[in-house]
Amino acid sequence: MAARAKNDGMHFAVMQQVDVPNGRNGKHKQFVTTILSDLDQLETGAALRVPLPQLTDSKEKIRSALNRASRKLGRRVATASDGNFLYIWNETPPARPRK
Repeated sequence: MAARAKNDGMHFAVMQQVDVPNGRNGKHKQFVTTILSDLDQLETGAALRVPLPQLTDSKEKIRSALNRASRKLGRRVATASDGNFLYIWNETPPARPRK
């Protein structure tokens, strides 16, 4: 099989790698950042109650975005919902049995 001929012209613009943005600001970032900020201030045993109409997208998409962000930060966050609200709280790790 013959080797491919090298194309001399560049098809795309070139930039320095250090100037490439290395982060992704998704469309849910502001909302998820606000939730995480509120969770930082939450007392143990309490939950946030977010009205569903206040969500910027479907509750499934917000849950997914929150799950990605919390895992990236190494946080354990739990959610539940009913017909009117999305509930979000800090999940505490299970107690280790004493020996």
